[in-house]
Amino acid sequence: MTGSITPVLLYLDVDGPLIPFGAGPYPAAADGEANPLLARVDPTLGPALAALPCELVWATTWMAEANECVAPRLGLPELPVVDWPEPSEEDGRGGIHWKTLTLLEHAAGRSFIWVDDEITGADRAYVAAHHPGRTLLHRVDPGQGLTGADLDLLRAWLRIR
Repeated sequence: MTGSITPVLLYLDVDGPLIPFGAGPYPAAADGEANPLLARVDPTLGPALAALPCELVWATTWMAEANECVAPRLGLPELPVVDWPEPSEEDGRGGIHWKTLTLLEHAAGRSFIWVDDEITGADRAYVAAHHPGRTLLHRVDPGQGLTGADLDLLRAWLRIR
């Protein structure tokens, strides 16, 4: 009997990592574009993300809209979406990001990568102390968005399983 290996989760934020906020150059938004920043999504990132040996999950305030607006631009299928709870007084406890506790709950002990532009040392310390699985919390420069160097780092981490 062979055991199955549970794939690593890759939690992916949209604003910052996939829609960079830097000066560009970026393609012009199409006339009537609901969100002109969507023109900044680099379609070459989709195949690179899809090729990673992990399970992609949207971890963004775009929620299900990421499947409607962002995934098609990347050539990605519909992905699972983390459902965020209503804001509470627990948010920001100990300086951790408001997403951190929900991602730990969602991962349920599984190994994961979290790609976001707002990750801090407090998040890394909290996850290291409270999560039994292997983790990589990778902060992307929101001025550049997800780059080839970022993807190389993710690939390298995924090889060490």
